[in-house]
Amino acid sequence: MANILLTGSTGFLGSHLLNKLVLNNNSITCLKRESSNLWRVKKLISKVTWADIESTDFHELLVEKKIDYIIHCATDYGRKQVNPIETIEANLVLPLRLLHASTGTNVSAFINTDTILDKRINHYSLSKSQFVDWLRYYSNDYIVVNLAIEHFYGAHDDVSKFASFMISELINNEKKEIDLTEGLQKRDFIHISDVTEAFFILINNLPSLKKNFYHFEVGTNELISIRNFVTLVKKLCNNNNTTLNFGALPYRDNEVMSTNVDTSFLRSLGWESKFTLEKGLKETINVEKKSKISID
Repeated sequence: MANILLTGSTGFLGSHLLNKLVLNNNSITCLKRESSNLWRVKKLISKVTWADIESTDFHELLVEKKIDYIIHCATDYGRKQVNPIETIEANLVLPLRLLHASTGTNVSAFINTDTILDKRINHYSLSKSQFVDWLRYYSNDYIVVNLAIEHFYGAHDDVSKFASFMISELINNEKKEIDLTEGLQKRDFIHISDVTEAFFILINNLPSLKKNFYHFEVGTNELISIRNFVTLVKKLCNNNNTTLNFGALPYRDNEVMSTNVDTSFLRSLGWESKFTLEKGLKETINVEKKSKISID
């Protein structure tokens, strides 16, 4: 059992990881914003310690709770504002404050959640890339792990994300048309359960690592074009009403047309992706459909 400080526990990835860590008897302290919505973790509220980012002395908290590992899942994707300051605060300043506060404490490892996106895409990917440089800087003092994750998805994710948006729109079966790019860019979509299992296996193997910088990648190693992905979602949603207008939108600047992740280290630890894309999408769509029925 480890004492773990987790950021981003009220978000999609963080809440799934929190549930898995609690089930495995770890002692968890969650660092959140005072305004955070706890709906994803309402069943876990009494099982962990909560601390507010705005009012907590990080160093004192790390000492008091005898934190062994910090896991940084808090993320601002920068989709809701033009000003990059909030994105930089969440993706760069907050984890830097935690690293600095760890000096002289029991903290031995810091795990950062990263993206495979090119840093030139947007404020989000740039801020993530900049923090990796700081992780390298601190790697003489701690085990620092940068975990770059492919496009993860699952039920109840934020609809500002592409996969969740498409599932939501196609389940509704109301829109006559959806404009898209040509959709020739290839992506690796991985189910949230596979992602949390990767974190869990990595955490269990931290004692075997030495102080250094480590970069690991998480994906299924199965690429699919956006065009084929959306077409598959439409089919699994039994949507016969919506026309997919491929080519109606231009590609974004610096678009990455294909990705390739190296999952060899995680696989050497015993991790493997257990969800095929169709299996993961079917489960996600079924849960979302049931939720929609209960709300209606």
